[in-house]
Amino acid sequence: MHMSINKVILVGNVGQDPEIRSTQDGREIANFSIATSDSWKDKNTGEKKEKTEWHRVVIFSPGLVNIVKNYIKKGSKLYVEGSLQTRKWTDNSGAEKLTTEIVLQNFNSVLQILDSRGQPSGDSYSSGSTSAARSSRNNDVQIEENDDEIPF
Repeated sequence: MHMSINKVILVGNVGQDPEIRSTQDGREIANFSIATSDSWKDKNTGEKKEKTEWHRVVIFSPGLVNIVKNYIKKGSKLYVEGSLQTRKWTDNSGAEKLTTEIVLQNFNSVLQILDSRGQPSGDSYSSGSTSAARSSRNNDVQIEENDDEIPF
């Protein structure tokens, strides 16, 4: 059996207000960038160093797009689970470009708001239609309920 996993988990801050676009068939797509930072102390100088990485996030799931439209703003702290995808596109000058994005769609995507910018802390949203994701406000433990499971 050949098994592979494509899962990205990020915790970071939104760099600017999300962009909501519509496809030709009217479906909405949310785009935003999220920053993650690593910090360390330089062994030679003792100086604190920090490196920030920017990650492009694209959301196709209608329920999660709605959450982004209503609650996510520049500076929002988020927990994001999605898959890594690279796609080719052509810029205005005709040059082909590659971009790598964290994509949230289908049942394996989670978007959790970790701060109180417009939403109580710890609320979690999943793109699965049969699962409702909730989070305990005391310890941010995410609980996923699935009605299809046998209760034993």
